[in-house]
Amino acid sequence: MRICTITVRAGSKGVPGKNLRVVAGRPLFAHSVVQAVRSGLFDDVVVSSDSDEILSLAPRFGATGVVVRPAEMATDTAGKVPAIAHAVRATEEATGRTYNVCVDLDATSPLRTVEDIRGAVATFEATDVESLITGTEARRNPYFNLVEEQPDGTVAVSKTPGDAVLRRQDAPRCFDMNGSIYVWKRRALLEDQVVFFPSTILFEMPAERSTDVDSEFDFRVVEWLMVQRSDL
Repeated sequence: MRICTITVRAGSKGVPGKNLRVVAGRPLFAHSVVQAVRSGLFDDVVVSSDSDEILSLAPRFGATGVVVRPAEMATDTAGKVPAIAHAVRATEEATGRTYNVCVDLDATSPLRTVEDIRGAVATFEATDVESLITGTEARRNPYFNLVEEQPDGTVAVSKTPGDAVLRRQDAPRCFDMNGSIYVWKRRALLEDQVVFFPSTILFEMPAERSTDVDSEFDFRVVEWLMVQRSDL
């Protein structure tokens, strides 16, 4: 069985109230709910939040359940993975089900498609790994043109390979995590509550579907991209 969580905090410093702001006809968080439902993959689609308004709206967009996010898991410094694990445990207790695959869709990453979700889950289930993340090829490569400051104020390439890299195409492929889709085995999520394991793999997504909303500029970019699409 599979569960999809969408964990949505009420507060946001970068874009106040962003998860309830309407973009392309829906509150921002609701796009992830609709995508999860349309994928046809999940036995339950659950929204976890500390916002009464978000929890009341979620079923209108297809969520099969809601979970009240504990206050200590909804602060600016709280990690997201414990909130995901809490939502899965609470839903298992409420439904009597046990989910062997746990997926989380980030509420601030609405540019993903249903096919991205299906592809990520299919890739995960075709392998024996603990977790999967999504990302897009990095615009700056730490072996070639990403530099970091040294203690004396000089800069140097972040990672020094054994042989000099003269062309970006010759450097190892590197990715920016886009935070869009996370997939775990149940035990890995509930017991370890971390993202990365020795077996973690990545599902690649294109740059045009990899922007998440962390600033007002991001919101405007995402809004512009979404109004161009016909699959919403």
